[in-house]
Amino acid sequence: MSNPSHRPIFHFVTPDPHPSPFDVNMAVDAGFHVTCYTHVSLAEVTGLAQDAVFSRPPDAAPFTCLFIGGRQIGLAMDMLAAVKAACVPPFTISAFADPSGAFTTAAALIAAIEGKLRPHHGTLNGKKLAIFGGRGVVGGLAGVIAARQGARVTLVGHSSLASVAERAAEYLHYFQVSLAVADGGSPAQRAAILAECEIVIAAARAGAQVLTASEIKAAKNLLVAADCNAVPPAGIDSVGVFDDGVPIPGHENRALGLGALAVGGIKFRTQHAMLHDLAFGGVARHFDFTDALDFARQMVAHK
Repeated sequence: MSNPSHRPIFHFVTPDPHPSPFDVNMAVDAGFHVTCYTHVSLAEVTGLAQDAVFSRPPDAAPFTCLFIGGRQIGLAMDMLAAVKAACVPPFTISAFADPSGAFTTAAALIAAIEGKLRPHHGTLNGKKLAIFGGRGVVGGLAGVIAARQGARVTLVGHSSLASVAERAAEYLHYFQVSLAVADGGSPAQRAAILAECEIVIAAARAGAQVLTASEIKAAKNLLVAADCNAVPPAGIDSVGVFDDGVPIPGHENRALGLGALAVGGIKFRTQHAMLHDLAFGGVARHFDFTDALDFARQMVAHK
């Protein structure tokens, strides 16, 4: 770039002890020069943002991006709000909140599910959706996005229903969406949940299988089963990591499977497109999960 002050700079800000190598790699591949700040508190974000804002002339400010990582959805949204408040037009930098990659992953997941539903079953509006592993950030944010599209979402816990209920209360506070909670610790409890749902998501920790093939086959109303786990064993026994709308073996309604790497491909392209837009668009943008969903839908539409 001919003007040195227009070089894209990516400031990785996280409350965690270290930045995510995945996000750093993505930023470098998108064309950013990267710096990292760890153990950052909410109170420190304003100062960091203002230092980034006023260190470049107004026309160069949009080429500076403050990326918010970490593992807490609510804190990431608060940090994003702090960056916006710290900007003094025309000194306005870009910002991108994507804690643990949850915003782009959840957006890719929901966009992929929408794409499989659309030809024969319409939209998510009114659909019953259960998320096994709802305590985690990807599962929880997928529930928030789906609920905002009109789905009837249940977050399912395995070991602690109280912790899942705490997450649902947090999402109600931040996003004004109401998510039901359920205990899926026993086969009978899982069967009762699956008997009702049309869409199921497995978003538990890597390497944890939460649903068996027989449990999926018995879910008579199921339309789509999506698995976020790429580490063996699969989170859903009957869904392969590369499955991209493959009918689930033995399911009488031919429910479609979405594997982790099929969703991951959409997530990768979504995040890269968003970062490239911030690096070279020349306009300050503030991205959160709503923007990630818009980008992910474009990736699905042009796949």
